[in-house]
Amino acid sequence: MFRRALGGLALLALAAGLWIGQTTWADAPATTATAPNRAATPVWRPDNGGNWWNKIHEEHMELLKKGDIDLYFDGDSITEGWQFNQPLWQKSFGGWKPANFAIRGDQTQHVLWRLQAGEFTGLKPKGFVLMVGTNNSGNTTPEETAGGIEAIVKEVHKQSPTTKILLLAIFPRGADAKDPKRIDNQAVNAIISKLDDGRTVKYLDIGSKFLEADGTPIKGAMAPDNLHLAYKGYEIWAEAIVPALKEMLGAPAAPATQPK
Repeated sequence: MFRRALGGLALLALAAGLWIGQTTWADAPATTATAPNRAATPVWRPDNGGNWWNKIHEEHMELLKKGDIDLYFDGDSITEGWQFNQPLWQKSFGGWKPANFAIRGDQTQHVLWRLQAGEFTGLKPKGFVLMVGTNNSGNTTPEETAGGIEAIVKEVHKQSPTTKILLLAIFPRGADAKDPKRIDNQAVNAIISKLDDGRTVKYLDIGSKFLEADGTPIKGAMAPDNLHLAYKGYEIWAEAIVPALKEMLGAPAAPATQPK
């Protein structure tokens, strides 16, 4: 009973304080703390018990040990898809000693985790091709996604300051220009384009090369899901970035016989 009485008195005192002009909740200093950017916070990716993601990570670590990598590719399934087009990959990039570290389904935070968890440790490649962010669409805001991409760029240069990054705009997705996720990705691209510093980061938007004038995918360039690329799409991709790579890295040597 005594405790209840004290509690009642405390409430009355608080009410009185509010009425006579003492500091109120509304008058309290506003906090400036903001939640961490999810897209720029390294995250290990659980894979629903199959452990396939971790197995790929381990394979990447073994690939890293072999070294002799001058051109590093990373991203999500679209970049990973080069493994199904090895002759074209080797013809286009083999002279630069390329290696593909992309993993399907990855968002920016997963790529960042892998880079910090050893998949880039000790490497000093001449070039780094990055195209990632479409899996963030619908999960993080365009501003957050762009922040995640910027965090990846900074991480690469933290570990290897001289590596030149070819930062690709997120490729178009969806059946037409009204697709909400395509619109999201375009907003991301507008932000990350500013990361081009004219020295170690080159931003390149080749998205229009996959589309007709009306914004629909060029026939045969994209898979039926209007997200992933068909073989023609990879041909377009290679043709579009080889000149930029030559400008950044110099002419390639004769392609190696064994692609990575």
